Amino acid sequence: MGNANEGSSMTQISAAARGNPAPVTQIDHARAGTVTPAMRTVAEKEGRDPEFIREGVAAGRIAIPANIHHASLSPEGVGGGLRTKVNVNLGISGDVACEAEEWKKVDVALELGAEAIMDLSNSGKTAAFRRALVERSPAMIGTVPMYDAIGYLEKPLVTITAEDFLDVVRAHAQDGVDFVTVHAGMNRRTIESFRETGRLTNIVSRGGSLIFAWMEATGNENPFYEFYDEVLAILHEHDVTISLGDAMRPGSTYDATDAGQIAELIEIGKLTRRAWDAGVQVMVEGPGHMALDEIAANMKLEKRLCHDAPFYVLGPLVTDIAPGYDHITAAIGGAVAAASGADFLCYVTPAEHLRLPDAADVREGLVATKIAAHAADIAKGVPGARDADNRMSDARRRVDWEGMFAEALDPARAREYFESAPPSTEGTCTMCGEMCAMRTVNQIMDGLTVDLGKE
Repeated sequence: MGNANEGSSMTQISAAARGNPAPVTQIDHARAGTVTPAMRTVAEKEGRDPEFIREGVAAGRIAIPANIHHASLSPEGVGGGLRTKVNVNLGISGDVACEAEEWKKVDVALELGAEAIMDLSNSGKTAAFRRALVERSPAMIGTVPMYDAIGYLEKPLVTITAEDFLDVVRAHAQDGVDFVTVHAGMNRRTIESFRETGRLTNIVSRGGSLIFAWMEATGNENPFYEFYDEVLAILHEHDVTISLGDAMRPGSTYDATDAGQIAELIEIGKLTRRAWDAGVQVMVEGPGHMALDEIAANMKLEKRLCHDAPFYVLGPLVTDIAPGYDHITAAIGGAVAAASGADFLCYVTPAEHLRLPDAADVREGLVATKIAAHAADIAKGVPGARDADNRMSDARRRVDWEGMFAEALDPARAREYFESAPPSTEGTCTMCGEMCAMRTVNQIMDGLTVDLGKE
């Protein structure tokens, strides 16, 4: 296995160019000057020139997570100059293991246009569901192999070896997942910073806490850091994008931007370059909980330390006291984060911190996060971001209800509200009725007599 201390520079060529007969990954092809079908699809979706996409992928500013085994995928680009993408988390737990409910969540995610679905199942044998999800889903699929390790291997955590962990990563890559979260940045140096400075909420990352526990029990270095080269070789073979997980993300606004978080981000920046050198696409994961006034600076810091790699954030949640409404606290933070440079938002549901979400929670969380992403795209001036808003405004001017429903982020919810209270004046709603401003001005502009009351 490789030495984790062996560095690499941006001038090094990719693994494909060093030893493989032909490019394998999107970044291999981009560096070779090839515009792949996936790049063309992304360009069409984004209203960009294919060469813009190719150059972004070659530089690492854009990632197109697209496992070579995911035949049903409709590729999406994540990164600079593109629409902000949204991820839905789902998956069973030890306490709630209803696969039928998970498929309901998948249906909601696809209905509402989530670009990614992460299967975070952490109990029992998960391979069958994961493979079925890959087979069925046009959205990109992500996983956290560390969650699956104990169930996959049927071993106590302390007896799992570094090679065992790599076997789980390999299994997920072979199953066709497009990106995997690997908490490789939490090494001994990061933990030393965490121990020296302390925290109010310690380590809240589930994967990070498991790795921390394994390191403490065995006395070994983080296996995903120590054998990072081997991880990259597995991912390169299947074109799996590495999502460098933030094991030290703050779990409270009190801990935001502390030594542990920044120490890990520095390590992730180094690991980003090593992945690119190995021909593996990269996304970087970020906080977490964070006060509103810290978000913009954190986005810039990540882009600086991680060389403009696409940034994937959970929230951030801007206050800690809204259980039951954390989809709102996350949407507030997510809008600021994406407007300040984040490229990918992981949704948060009303059930966050309280229980495993159900399909209704998924709908609430996904719509809230899509609102945040879209608002940020307008602020960033992403090409075409305002088009749907302009069509909605035109439909409202014309009092065209079907046109309004067609442009809504959640057409079913909009229609449900409208039809739940039929107006007495045709063509209006019960908010204004015959005093509808649009109706009144339209009648004047059309030269009609305005009737605002009955005798």
